[in-house]
Parts: sequence; C-alpha cells; structure tokens
Amino acid sequence: MAKMYHKEKSIQIKSSASALYNNLSVLRIAPRCLTYFTAVHANVVNMVSASWDGLNYSHRQLQAKEGNVATSSSLIMQAAWCVLPPRDLLVLTSQKGIQMYESDGSIMVYWHALDTPETPTAKAVFARGIAAVREKYICVGVSSGSVLVFDIPCKGSNITLSEVLEEHKEAITDMASECSGSSECIADLVSADDSGLLCVWKAGEDFQLLNKIPGFDTSCSSVKLWKGTVIAGYGTGQIRLYEAVTAILHAEVNAHARWIYSVDIAPFTGLLLSAAEDSWVRVWHLSLTPETNSVEIEHLYNECVTDTQICGAKFCDGDGYAFAVTGYDLSEIIRYTQA
Repeated sequence: MAKMYHKEKSIQIKSSASALYNNLSVLRIAPRCLTYFTAVHANVVNMVSASWDGLNYSHRQLQAKEGNVATSSSLIMQAAWCVLPPRDLLVLTSQKGIQMYESDGSIMVYWHALDTPETPTAKAVFARGIAAVREKYICVGVSSGSVLVFDIPCKGSNITLSEVLEEHKEAITDMASECSGSSECIADLVSADDSGLLCVWKAGEDFQLLNKIPGFDTSCSSVKLWKGTVIAGYGTGQIRLYEAVTAILHAEVNAHARWIYSVDIAPFTGLLLSAAEDSWVRVWHLSLTPETNSVEIEHLYNECVTDTQICGAKFCDGDGYAFAVTGYDLSEIIRYTQA
C-alpha cells in the first residue's frame, strides 16, 4: 500500500485527552492561515490555535461552567465548532449544560442548563452530540434521548431553544448534518444513540423525522452524513453506510478490531477517516454512482498510533489532505499530511 500520508510535528496540549467519543474538533480559518484544535480533558477544553507555517501556537483553556458560576467540576462530554453561514460558534456539552462561545473561545454567548432530576437517579445526566444544521440551527443531544434544536441569530446572544425532538429512548452519542453542500439532499441531520438507533431528519421551522434505522443493540459512537449517505461507526468496530432517506444498507465493513471512537468525511473528495481503540486510523474512499444508486467503499491507507487508544480523528480540510488524531492520556495532537 502506497504511503499516502506522513507524520508532521505534533501539537502539544496543556492536558491530555479524555477517553470520549469524537474527542477532537478542528476549525480551519483560511483568511488568517490558522487552524484551531480542541480536545477535552475532564472539566477543561484544551484549545490550540496553530499557524499554517508551524511557527506560532497559542493556547487557551475553557472551563466547564454552571450558569454564572466561574468554574464547575462537572465533566465536559464534547467540544465542537459549529459553522453556520453568518457565524461560527464553539459548543461545549457537559453534565450540567451547554455552553456556546465565539469561535476563538473568548466570549461565552449562551448557557443552557440541563434539567437535572430533583432526586438522584441511576441514570447520568449530560449533553453530547453537536451539529450545525442549515443556515441557523445548532442541534445538541441529551442523555435522555432528546435532541435540542437551538435557533441562532446572525449575531449577539439572543439564542433560543426552538424545538425538542423526542424519538430516541437512549442517550444521544453523536449527530451530524449534511456536509456536501448539495442543495439536492433531502436529509439534513442524522442523530445516533447508545442502542445504535439512527434517526434521519429534515430541518425547518419544524424538524421532520424522515426515517429510523435500527441499531441491533450495539452503540453507534460516531456518525456522518454526506451526499444523502449516512456513515456510522459502531462499538463492534464496524462501519455501515446507509441511504439516509430509504435506510437501504449499501455497505458494511469490519473496519476495526475494537470500539470505533471517531469517523470523519472530507466532503470534497469522499475520503473517509475512521479511528478506534485498537490504535489504528484508516482512510477509505467513498464513491457514489447516482445512476445505479450505489455507494462503494475502498480501503486506501492505515496508520498505527502505537499503544494509543485513539479517541478523536478529524480531517483538517475539506479535501482530506491532512488529518489529526488524539489519544487517551496523550498530551499532544498528532498530525498527518499527504506525502
């Protein structure tokens, strides 16, 4: 197999990555020749701004908050940038609520407290699963199975909870919006939960459920939506490709020996990244043939991050020219670029 990618200089982070699904987020800021990275450690988000020439790095740490309280010991479950046409926001989800920041982490613009039960229950309460949808929505999943839909204004902090979607019975694990930029795709959002159930939605003033794809009682830890195809990674190490609207299973791949923690897609090229507890990062290529309504997946590349339980993997650009990886207990972000 040709050497597609080579390892670049790693980026140090202030504290190591926790073992959480999808524990890496990347935002590319082309006008300023910068890339932002975040990885969660316990109740802190490590944020790094890296210049493309590799000469300048700046670090910031964001703390879990509870309303107006300065810091909180509540664990952060995920941090992800949400890119909407008018603005980019950095969204943090924790055991207490949802924090939304300006994209550089400088100002918190919104706080939403989770409903915590009056009496302690056996079930943990947390938010997890973050997706920017269409022009003005950010959707966030909750441990109860609810999906919260927030309406985001062009500027300012007048963010409102516009709808709550109640179709999942288990904790939401991940969510993804259609990333191809195509206006022809009917489905706008896919949500996944701990039972492996996938719900496919059409966005609007009222979100419509288009489909439910059963999960065979194995958790779906990471999901993407590209050109009407759902790409789902599971605790079994499998990747499944479904047609979003009809739920037709196009392909099933035994991709990893252990739990998948992250899948990502490069929307311009159809390159697919998968990463798992088994220390392997794999790159695949998806090709769609609209005439025959078929989707094919081809394996292109492997990289073993020795003795590392990988918890986050993301492409750094829309072409899949570079990708980055985080690992449990690792205080660095490892980067690879095409050779």
